[in-house]
Amino acid sequence: MEERLHVKIEGTVQGVFFREKTKEKAIELGLTGWIKNNPDGSVEAVFEGEEKNLRKMLAFCQEGPPDAVVDTVEEEWEDNTGEFYTFDIEF
Repeated sequence: MEERLHVKIEGTVQGVFFREKTKEKAIELGLTGWIKNNPDGSVEAVFEGEEKNLRKMLAFCQEGPPDAVVDTVEEEWEDNTGEFYTFDIEF
């Protein structure tokens, strides 16, 4: 069953390749959606795909790439919209 996961990640998550590594992981897991930096220093992302892969993506976001320090991850599970065809970094 496909679902949608919306997350906001806070901590040292900008300038540490968080978006790039997350995109690589999302593509590896077959997820679609987007990720972006927010002006407040957080990173926000929406993922759509199989629940088991979304849970793996959530675990990745809670850890982050090697130079990241993740303090909190807010997660919101929603209905899949099917609006995405790829996973992109938004600017």
